[in-house]
Amino acid sequence: MAVTKIRKISSWTLLASAIISIIVLAMFVSGGVIDLGADMKEPVHTNLLLNWVYILFGLTTISTLVFAVWQFAGSFKDDAKAALMSLGVIVVFAAILLIAYAIGDPTPLPMINAESADYNTASWLKITDMWIYSIYILIGLIVLAVIAGSVKKILNK
Repeated sequence: MAVTKIRKISSWTLLASAIISIIVLAMFVSGGVIDLGADMKEPVHTNLLLNWVYILFGLTTISTLVFAVWQFAGSFKDDAKAALMSLGVIVVFAAILLIAYAIGDPTPLPMINAESADYNTASWLKITDMWIYSIYILIGLIVLAVIAGSVKKILNK
């Protein structure tokens, strides 16, 4: 009974967010531009699109954290070792982010326009490098997991 309720809620949530996203994207694409004579044309509904993306990102982040804590608390009652292993994954991910931030290059970029100069600081550059390096590391770990899973499957035959 609970599974069907969860499935219905998630289906309706997905449908509502998809419909709103399609409407916002259609408004962004077909809304025209603010100044036709400008070198870089800015669509009229840019703020609407950005705000919708921020809302989706915020809701996704909050729901992920809430459900992760909920799952951790529930699994800690049943199997404390498995719960601590899942907590270990989060600690390893945080360590990856910290190491990637530490190795980031804080050297300012040359020839940046005035609008981008606010973000040409050591902290923003290190944060950008952190995300790029962590993406590389996670892609590498995914490839290793796929290879290890395939080898394990072959050896178990």
